[in-house]
Amino acid sequence: MVDLFPPTLRIFPTLRGDPAADAWLDSLPEQVEAARARWELTLLPPYPGGSCSWVAPARRADGTGVVLKLCWPHREARGEAAALAAFAGRGAVRLLERSFDGYVMLLERVHPGKELGAEVGMPAEERLLAGAAVLAELWSAPLPAEGAVERLDVVTADWAAEGAVVAARPGLGLDAGLVRHGLDLLHGLPGGAERAVLLHGDFNPGNLLSAERVPWLAIDPKSMVGDPAYDPWPLVEQVDDPFRHADPREVLRRRTALVCDAVSVPVDRVLAWAVARRVETALGVAGDGDLDAAASILAEARIVADLLGV
Repeated sequence: MVDLFPPTLRIFPTLRGDPAADAWLDSLPEQVEAARARWELTLLPPYPGGSCSWVAPARRADGTGVVLKLCWPHREARGEAAALAAFAGRGAVRLLERSFDGYVMLLERVHPGKELGAEVGMPAEERLLAGAAVLAELWSAPLPAEGAVERLDVVTADWAAEGAVVAARPGLGLDAGLVRHGLDLLHGLPGGAERAVLLHGDFNPGNLLSAERVPWLAIDPKSMVGDPAYDPWPLVEQVDDPFRHADPREVLRRRTALVCDAVSVPVDRVLAWAVARRVETALGVAGDGDLDAAASILAEARIVADLLGV
């Protein structure tokens, strides 16, 4: 018998103990069974990696391979189904079915399904251009109906407000000037965009899978509507770790220019979003009490800020 809920699944240690998630975890077997029956699925062992979702390969009654995904209902997952419907398979996996609340989805299964980040034999620059091609495809999607997906400016304003509370704590020992600049960027950057697109929202190399119908398809969007310059940074940052190179500034300068040229967005806006996002992450980590990690993240933000002359 297939074990659909092994304790080693990442969602259990990640979410268990959070009052907002415990009830969802307890009801997960019933929800999975309801989805299995609704769409007449044969379920296979779940993928181990999702931290906020239960995801498993499955077969439909006609033998078609699919993926069943149940998301813990939270803000980042709210617009995923609407975004995938808008992408309509262009640059992203196809949404085949969804529940009325949008948190239970039946998705296209892709083969061979290897992550772009795992293609270590492929030069970083080649992977960056492959990712950029997918981004351009995603941004061509029509915008969903108003309210179906959150606006970037609303989300970043909330991040700035939450970060400001942490920044006001005495004794943080963080770079106060850089923190203020990052919070200002979270407020101001969205309003300076020349256009708004349907963003992926978490465009890192682990969310790009090799496929047969096209070379690469994006998965797991945390979509918002807003400035396209928001999206490229995780790709640039995580294709490998630029901060481990002997000259990270030169690596970041070259790679950011490569991606920005491919997707026609300004380099300075992508770098500004990188600073804003690094500061937001650092303040979140500081809020959890890990000041050493927060300082390390801010040191990376400083390297990026130097490229902007900040």
